[in-house]
Amino acid sequence: MRRVVETEKAPKPIGPYSQAIDTGGIVFCAGQIGLDPATGKLVDGGVTAEAERAVANLAAVLEAVGLRLTDVVKTTLFLVDLADGPAVGKIYAAHFPAPHPARSTVQVAALPAGAHVELEAIAVRR
Repeated sequence: MRRVVETEKAPKPIGPYSQAIDTGGIVFCAGQIGLDPATGKLVDGGVTAEAERAVANLAAVLEAVGLRLTDVVKTTLFLVDLADGPAVGKIYAAHFPAPHPARSTVQVAALPAGAHVELEAIAVRR
């Protein structure tokens, strides 16, 4: 099984990719940035507001396949500046309670739409 996941509650892809792919047992979610799904624009408020919106977008994609953030087993966090790590980490910890998913954090030169943070995830049906 390989099903494309689409929801209006998260931003439409801004390139040739799907919001997520559901394989039946594992859901591979594309990276989410702080785009407001209603406007398609980056939210105001800097990295913390963007991180909150990125998590909300990810939650909406998971909800579309009947999953929640607690079903996430692995995330990758992309930051334009690793100095933003502590601020983003507080938001992350508030939405991904212990036991936290495995996570990689990578500093990148740039992100789509001028974003400061991007979050991708892999979730598993239990």
